[in-house]
Amino acid sequence: MQQGRVSVEEGLERLKVLPYEELGGFAKLDHHRTLRRGFPEVVYGEGKTVEQVVAIIQRLASQGGHAMVTRVDQEVFSAVEGVLPAARYNPLARTITLRQGEETDPLPGVMVLCAGTADTPVAEEAAVTAEMMGNRVERAYDVGVAGIHRLLDHLPQLHEAKVVVAVAGMEGALPSVVGGLVSAPVIAVPTSVGYGASFGGLTALLAMLSSCAPGMAVVNIDNGFGAGYLAGMINRNASR
Repeated sequence: MQQGRVSVEEGLERLKVLPYEELGGFAKLDHHRTLRRGFPEVVYGEGKTVEQVVAIIQRLASQGGHAMVTRVDQEVFSAVEGVLPAARYNPLARTITLRQGEETDPLPGVMVLCAGTADTPVAEEAAVTAEMMGNRVERAYDVGVAGIHRLLDHLPQLHEAKVVVAVAGMEGALPSVVGGLVSAPVIAVPTSVGYGASFGGLTALLAMLSSCAPGMAVVNIDNGFGAGYLAGMINRNASR
């Protein structure tokens, strides 16, 4: 039904980028992902030039919604900040985030854990992603099973969570332990942290896939973004 909020010209301009926009021969931007998934396309920064990242996030930001880039360094952020001063950089997660448009109160329910300090970058990537999707995230870092009392100190928050992200390298035991303590779904994230026999995270991955703890899903090695995104979707649906 026509409401006069969008002119014919503006409507035609928006339809031009359906289903995607070709950008400089190096990217095809999915401007309608928010309609399908509830969150805009996120840019994976590794392997892209500084100029490509800047061009992509500029075009995504031009649609008026949030924008996010993962796996980038300070040099890339400095270039992005030059054209989008409101952008923010998390050096630990290596993410660039830009918040635009109407903000809503964040949904409580997501908790992100990591076993050791060396796992924190992956955990922080998960936390930032879930926050960008409109969730309030509780964090508990360096709570691995080698000192399990550190984890047990966070049981009250764990019991309140609607979804838990558990990040661990080495033997990857943390998610299985958490899965036996909570009623919420657990998203297990193996990291590449560990000595030689950890095989770059393969040992943790296989341990998590082989876990007997029910209600646990596993993402790929070091995939904090994927875990945070899934946690955000679970929490959003659980809060409806």
